[in-house]
Amino acid sequence: MEILIVFGLVLAVAVYLAIRSNRLGDTTTSSSQSGVNEKPRLTTNQRQRTTPPQSFDPDHTLPKPDVTILAGSAYVVDGDTLVIKKTQVRLFGVDAPAMNHPYGKKAKSALVSLCKGQKIRAEVTEQDTHGRTVAKCYLEDGRDLSAEMVKLGLAIDWPKFSGGKYRSMEMPDARKKLWLANARQNGHMGLWKQYEAKQMARKMND
Repeated sequence: MEILIVFGLVLAVAVYLAIRSNRLGDTTTSSSQSGVNEKPRLTTNQRQRTTPPQSFDPDHTLPKPDVTILAGSAYVVDGDTLVIKKTQVRLFGVDAPAMNHPYGKKAKSALVSLCKGQKIRAEVTEQDTHGRTVAKCYLEDGRDLSAEMVKLGLAIDWPKFSGGKYRSMEMPDARKKLWLANARQNGHMGLWKQYEAKQMARKMND
């Protein structure tokens, strides 16, 4: 009888150890499969989110203006450029002749007359490729400086930037008079080079 009891106890212990061994084996397998001891696998979306962003390329961006509105007296640079509070401002949506081009000095003179004694309000819209702040500029009585210059026949609408806002205000012969500004808008910069080469040659011969 005692032998049977001992045998039964040995058998019970053996069964218990076998069951325990199986449970440990399942736990190890489960841990491995669940990735506890492995580097977790990322889904496609996770891989996309963890991809390092492309480096910033300053050569293809332009800085945003520090302010949205400038107000004060204006120093006139040329027919479509002012300086307000040490900030160079390009008149929005129009193109006036350069100082060394036909009507360039006249355009500057007209803008000087408009701005004289005035506090100009410049509402910044963007930064141009030359680093100038582009703004819609207004006189104290609310007149748009870009519109005034076009009405005087000393600037032309630049639809690429204005959306054609000032085209109907142009003088009938404006584009003929300001043919170099018109050439620039149409991408004919060769005409500029030819004109300036002739100007340089004249200066050398004087």
